[in-house]
Amino acid sequence: MSNEEIISPWYKQPWFWFLLIFPGAAIIWCISMITVAMNIDSSLVMDDYAKKGRGIALERARDETARTMGLEASLDFDSKSASLTMEAENGTADFPYLVLQLYHPTLAERDRTIQFRPSGNGQYTASLNQPIDGRWYFDLRGPDNDWRLKGEAYLPLSQNLILGYRTDDRG
Repeated sequence: MSNEEIISPWYKQPWFWFLLIFPGAAIIWCISMITVAMNIDSSLVMDDYAKKGRGIALERARDETARTMGLEASLDFDSKSASLTMEAENGTADFPYLVLQLYHPTLAERDRTIQFRPSGNGQYTASLNQPIDGRWYFDLRGPDNDWRLKGEAYLPLSQNLILGYRTDDRG
């Protein structure tokens, strides 16, 4: 009789599988994370941030122009319409149209542009395709794009949203 043990093949050894499971799991996890990173679009990352940075001085000049003009806008949103009252230091501000850009804080595909039509005496109206709710950044500009009013709010509003630089006390 022989005292030799029968050795099973390598693929039947438990220590082989125990030692292989950790590197195998790491490789599978790495492949899945690379796949996710390549398939998800990150709208928070800009490709040409240097170009955006150079435009900061121009945007500040637009803000200063609005401050110099003493512009103030009062926005009111309904479910399907928006109204805006525009005033300047020297009375009402009459423009042929106004453009309001709404920026969502995290989702670029939800950004919207609303064009207001004048209804007389510094009043403007616009219709909305769908109700707007949640947190938004506002950017109101005139037809010549030489001034800008900006703000931030959660919609729907319980009262009018005021954007602007008026300094007078209306009591």
